[in-house]
Amino acid sequence: MQDEIEGVAVRCFDAIVVGAGLAGVCAVYRLRQAGVSVRALEAGGGVGGTWYHNRYPGARCDIESLDYSYSFSDELQQEWKWSERYAGQPEILRYINHVADRFDLRRDIQLNTWVVRARFDEAQERWMLFTDTGEVFSAKYAIMATGVLSVAQVPSMKGLEDYRGEWFHTGDWPEQGVDLAGKWVGVIGTGSSATQLIPIVAEQTEHLYVFQRTANYTMPAQNHPMKPEVEQEWKKHYPDRRKFAWASGFGHNQVTNHMSGKEMSAEARLAELENRWRLGGLYMMRAFKDILTDPEVNEIAAEFVREKIRATVQDRQTAEALCPRDLYIGTKRLCSGTNYYETFNRRNVTLVDVKNRAIERITADGILLEDGSEYEVDALIFATGFDAMTGAMNRINPVGRKGRALREAWAAGPQTYLGLCVAGFPNMFVITGPGSPSVFSNMVTSIEQHIEWTVACIEHMRAHGLSSIEPTVQAQEDWTRHVTEAAGKTLYAQSRNSWFHGANIPGKPVVFMPYVGGVGNYYQTITRVAQSGYEGFRFSSAPAVRNASHAGET
Repeated sequence: MQDEIEGVAVRCFDAIVVGAGLAGVCAVYRLRQAGVSVRALEAGGGVGGTWYHNRYPGARCDIESLDYSYSFSDELQQEWKWSERYAGQPEILRYINHVADRFDLRRDIQLNTWVVRARFDEAQERWMLFTDTGEVFSAKYAIMATGVLSVAQVPSMKGLEDYRGEWFHTGDWPEQGVDLAGKWVGVIGTGSSATQLIPIVAEQTEHLYVFQRTANYTMPAQNHPMKPEVEQEWKKHYPDRRKFAWASGFGHNQVTNHMSGKEMSAEARLAELENRWRLGGLYMMRAFKDILTDPEVNEIAAEFVREKIRATVQDRQTAEALCPRDLYIGTKRLCSGTNYYETFNRRNVTLVDVKNRAIERITADGILLEDGSEYEVDALIFATGFDAMTGAMNRINPVGRKGRALREAWAAGPQTYLGLCVAGFPNMFVITGPGSPSVFSNMVTSIEQHIEWTVACIEHMRAHGLSSIEPTVQAQEDWTRHVTEAAGKTLYAQSRNSWFHGANIPGKPVVFMPYVGGVGNYYQTITRVAQSGYEGFRFSSAPAVRNASHAGET
């Protein structure tokens, strides 16, 4: 294998991990344990991924802290103390940095390094990765820990270049923060980040306009300081807690009511919904076993939430505008926040409904609607989400066998086998990508399951002298069909206007991307595939070139 490409020295490792968020950090730890030489390449200035970039006011996880944490070290989970039921971004970022330091992972992580291009060298059966700094890396295995919510989506709004104020995106918030005190501010979007940000920004600004196209369901997080007795109970029973999460539907310890909403009396249903509202956050989606499959049951839960909105928001017109219509609860990402609806009772907050009078353009001074209404603002905040699931992978656009690029392979929508690998792209492992539970799970659980499987696969290949692995086209087609069929049994199939389908990105194929068959069922499947000798995959046993030199960096 050549040591230089166009005069640039090639740095060789067994594995390159792209990204150093929760997935990348876990991958470095596990690969090092397995004796695999590894380098993680991270575009940001620090580890943390999503939690490094999403620094907007109010950023917080919607999975409970004690669940949203690594299980690979019992010492780690026993010694770390969370301060809140739902950790905020600063605390989660401290946690990830603590993990990197505690296990001395930083020596294998390279920051401020964008992977701009990747191609598979068929002759050498190795991946070549090229960075924005001009460095070139070679690795037998490419582990794409690029994140599923890492490419911020800023709408291509006319006139944005003419705007004289400052504008920001929640997904790429300035590290030094933003001073909004005394300013007139506009927030565009009412999804997860917006519902967390709006209550806090409203306290800082002179006036806040919230531009809403589609109302979403927002649950009260019911966050509070960590209760010592709760923490002690979890730590005492962590093995059982983790086992339960890995076998559960969503990868965490939230308990699902296994009764149908139709099997219960009206009084019992109401009591269950009230209980879920008190529990807060995502607990509402576990109220009935058929909340995401039966339209009538879903409507019962939806109307319950709408009544809560009406009871909270004092202005009737504003309350009705905040009530989602023609949207099954949970089929767009359920939001979780604190005092979101209460914020619209403030004198300095105005809801601007742009569903029927859309934003025409950005002007030099603010926002102009189609009906001629103009709103002058000193600062704009785009809470418009991400190019989810595929954005980061398509940006790199790896080139696999026969010069075929990923964008071409995914032109009609992403296809994977098990959400882990892509036909025609040998030795490339996608962490929590399309076709896996991913955003429909506790992401840390799904990350650990994927990393465990990937490292075991690499160990299998090394033990048997195998040079490459990739799924067969048939296995990939069968799995993609299964993912689609699983979604088709739910109400997600009837709610296509969401980023789960890629509908928020102009020109992106509208295809349901996550796997909704359950985290536990999924884990059983990938475990069974591995135990069967990797059914659905094909291996190459051609001898690798210069094996000895690839044990570490050259």
